[in-house]
Amino acid sequence: QVQLVESGGGLVHPGGSLRLSCAASGSIFSINAMGWYRQAPGKQRELVTTITSDGSTTYAESVKGRFTISRDNAKNTVYLQMNSLKPEDTAVYYCNANVKRHFALGYREYWGQGTQVTVSS
Repeated sequence: QVQLVESGGGLVHPGGSLRLSCAASGSIFSINAMGWYRQAPGKQRELVTTITSDGSTTYAESVKGRFTISRDNAKNTVYLQMNSLKPEDTAVYYCNANVKRHFALGYREYWGQGTQVTVSS
């Protein structure tokens, strides 16, 4: 199986910073795209940012210029540096990865358990 474990969430004041990490482990042959989603109370889960294995990135308009995604392919880990945080960034943040477990298999999507980010004064 494949597990995604997030860490780094917490409580921060507006304008502050947090860095999230997500490590993939288990039976992994290769990982294609990785990304972060978030879900605020009463809202649908939304895409925040993605990064491909060669480093190409996409960002939601609401986080451009404030959030930066990166990854360490050797460690199967993706990071999310969040700066200039706003109260509207408060949500549970989920890690997502497209993983191939064997060279003969296709890619399958996996999710982490989520980590809470709260931005409040």
